Amino acid sequence: MLRSSGPQASGFPPPGPQAPGAPGGAGGGRRRIHPALVAAGVVGLGFGGLYLAGTVAFDGDVPSGTRVQGVDIGGLSVAAAESKLERELGRRPVDPVQVRVGDRTGTVDPRAAGLTLDSEETVARAARTGSDPFTVIGRLFSSGDRVIEPVQRVDGTKTRAALTDLAKKYDRTAREGSIGFDGGRAVPIQARVGEKIDIDAATGVLRDAVLAPEAAPVALPVERTEPKVGADEVNRAMERFAGPAMAAPVTVMVDGRTAAIQPEVIGRHLTMKPDKTDRLTLRLDGAALRKDPQVDSALDEITDEPVEGTLGVRNGRVVLASDGRTGQEVSADALERTVLPLLSREGATSRTAVLPVTEQRPELSRETFDSLGITEEMSSFTVNFDQAPYRTKNIGRAAELINGSLVKPGEEWSFNRTVGERTPENGFVDGIIIQDDQFTKAAGGGVSAVATTMFNAIFFAGVKPVEYGAHSFYIERYPEGREATVAWGSLDLRFLNDSGNSLYIAADATDTSVTITFYGTKKYDTVEAVKGPRTEVKKPGTRKGPAENCLPQTPLDGFNVTVERVLSNGGQEVKRESFTTRYTPRDEVTCESPITL
Repeated sequence: MLRSSGPQASGFPPPGPQAPGAPGGAGGGRRRIHPALVAAGVVGLGFGGLYLAGTVAFDGDVPSGTRVQGVDIGGLSVAAAESKLERELGRRPVDPVQVRVGDRTGTVDPRAAGLTLDSEETVARAARTGSDPFTVIGRLFSSGDRVIEPVQRVDGTKTRAALTDLAKKYDRTAREGSIGFDGGRAVPIQARVGEKIDIDAATGVLRDAVLAPEAAPVALPVERTEPKVGADEVNRAMERFAGPAMAAPVTVMVDGRTAAIQPEVIGRHLTMKPDKTDRLTLRLDGAALRKDPQVDSALDEITDEPVEGTLGVRNGRVVLASDGRTGQEVSADALERTVLPLLSREGATSRTAVLPVTEQRPELSRETFDSLGITEEMSSFTVNFDQAPYRTKNIGRAAELINGSLVKPGEEWSFNRTVGERTPENGFVDGIIIQDDQFTKAAGGGVSAVATTMFNAIFFAGVKPVEYGAHSFYIERYPEGREATVAWGSLDLRFLNDSGNSLYIAADATDTSVTITFYGTKKYDTVEAVKGPRTEVKKPGTRKGPAENCLPQTPLDGFNVTVERVLSNGGQEVKRESFTTRYTPRDEVTCESPITL
């Protein structure tokens, strides 16, 4: 740290010539004039003569006796004085400046803050203050030292950066008094004054502290922000609102059935914030309270869920098999408006209120049935298959999951979304599927029969296929070019209900067949399929199957085929759509040890 030292007294040198190297001699030290000689000069010389005598007597750019924080630079040239200050002060270890920001203390490294010795300006100041006539003449009559305060070089960018870093650590935002809620208890949060270092003002204070260090920390100027909500308001709100809010449960009632909401639950969604007049008021987040699992569960106990009606088929027509029932719904706004006033009341009776509910009507009921527009059978298709235990199980399970699907106008129906993954947990067993152009064993084998049946029901209902895919090679029991398969995660069967009315899907399976029927209102009077010839026919090959889990297969040609869907109204064709399928050859596969299912 740059430190100042007091004057140091020196005796006058003896009169007459001095040996080289003695103070004031040719060695470059200071020269002192005996008082008797000075007195004689006063008598013999006027003011100008004294000034001339002084300038002659005290050689060097820096007046003799000049010290900067204990470093003697008197009688030296400017360059020599600058070099000496840099050597003895500029490299001297600098102590950190102890600072105080509010009630917290810290330190600032002066050099890191851009506060360093400006030796050039310090020496220039020493030379200037010693060159005027009065100072020169005064030195003829004085034997004391001259003390020059060092001049600092200030790098404003570094100083602001250092103070900014200090502010990041010690600045403190103002905190309004408030009340929190934790575990069913009200917790007062007292106000706090905000303090922010005044960077501009602190720059000068820090500079002065480096020049004149103090033992105690230097207080940096701060800008204070007083909170608007103080201790008195916090105490008032605790007594009148927050304390009573957590004193006991509140009870809500629907049709004589009651549910209690505990303080711990309410506190999770309760806050106290200042209003426009800086008074703390209770605020309840009704939306969050309504979603709270404990509240949701309690309200389920005192309200009725709507019950959807069910559809069925009777005498070839879709009917309402059972009517729906209206339920009760509690909105977040109703819950908030009911619970909030209860929180400041005392006594179980006064903390109970009727909870308003809104009717929640089922989507399907006697009132809405006719609007579905399900008036007739649109299409029906059946696929027959050879009986096998895995087919009976998997096809029957898929038909069960599809049966009763209701597809609103403009909605998409998905096979994979409706049936789900074909796993044992979902009711499916291992069967034969086609994978990599070969029969293999996997869960859900046989479900492609249901997919093909569904594709044909979609086809003849005249609704729009969105996603579909045929088997890689042709299977004889399916119609050419009008069949589909599905694979979980890679291939789905989807259609868009663009008929203008709702669709009801009925699915039924036996040990050897599956039937899917679409009910709704026909968009087209007739839908016909026109199949073209096989083209680009390719012969199959012959290969041996794997050593394990081998399934033999018979050979079958590969070919391309196009099927056109002809849509007509009133005997007039409306449009014609083409569906082209390419089948790869089905190679003959022989097995040494075939597996059976």
